[in-house]
Amino acid sequence: MNACLAVDVMGGDHGPSETLPACRALLDRHPQARVMLVGQPDAMQAGLQRHGLFDHPRASVVAASEVVSMDDPVEVALRRKKDSSMRRAIELVKDGSAQACVSSGNTGALMAVARYVLKTLPGIDRPAIATYLPNAAGGSTLVLDLGANVDCEAEHLLQFAVMGTAFAAAGGHPNPRVGLLNVGEEVIKGSEMIKRAGELLRQAHSEGRLNFAGNVEGDDIFKGSVDIVVCDGFVGNVALKATEGVARMLTGMMREEFTRNLGTRLLALAALPLLARFRRRVDPQRYNGAALLGLRGLVFKSHGVADAFGFEQALERACEAAQGEVVHEIERILATLHAAAPIGAAAQDDRSDGPGHMN
Repeated sequence: MNACLAVDVMGGDHGPSETLPACRALLDRHPQARVMLVGQPDAMQAGLQRHGLFDHPRASVVAASEVVSMDDPVEVALRRKKDSSMRRAIELVKDGSAQACVSSGNTGALMAVARYVLKTLPGIDRPAIATYLPNAAGGSTLVLDLGANVDCEAEHLLQFAVMGTAFAAAGGHPNPRVGLLNVGEEVIKGSEMIKRAGELLRQAHSEGRLNFAGNVEGDDIFKGSVDIVVCDGFVGNVALKATEGVARMLTGMMREEFTRNLGTRLLALAALPLLARFRRRVDPQRYNGAALLGLRGLVFKSHGVADAFGFEQALERACEAAQGEVVHEIERILATLHAAAPIGAAAQDDRSDGPGHMN
């Protein structure tokens, strides 16, 4: 991977103690990758020396005097901390010095600053948060939106499908199957907004612009029935938190069984290999790294509590997306869709057909 990443070293709950070893691991794994380490020099100095990054030929340090904390209001991050490590890292993407930014910082602040600095792509009304969740087919399902947009219009879900298609293609899934999350597979089910979104997606599919597989239900995320599941941010965030909760619950169950009597300990010991494999499959750290799609540049959000291994996964995803030129691919698909009919917010004023009518 020959991508250059701008890394917010100070973000998250752990900061340099986890982000710096993750950066070194990425450089060791990918001899052509480069990182720009953005943060407060004094706070980073010991870690830079410990992990051999101080004079590494493919690592450079970019000074920032401020840090966006995990509880900073969006207004503080956006208006007052203009020299934060988060903002400086995003600005490196804007000026072309880096191909993607990775941060473990405050999600709301990261979205606001990224949108302010980079702006949205033409044809995209709202950026979306996208990440992969493990499925029973042995792979993973891309889900978006995961919380950036609680209230959505049908056109927004079409835009999410476009962005998800480009992102999945960059990850090695050409022509990915897109499913629309609904309360049932039937076309007649769902809210009026969902029905309208289904119309738009079916039209895009009939024109060969998207591979829409139809409505899917919640369990399809984990079955692997489709490659991409599109939903509003409220539902997507609930699904994400539920997955993380399963992993934590399983860990607790395994520990609890080993504290019981000898019989349950023996049973737990026999089942341990299977449980351990399952736990690894649903471990949030392995799927760390959510993309903020729809911006004029790549920004990735790592979980705030991610350890070095988890943060490295986010770096890997950012490199992959940068190499796959996700932003250009989103622009390309949007251009083909706009050639047929506008899909932005303005399109709502132009449509003459009510919900339930298939164009």
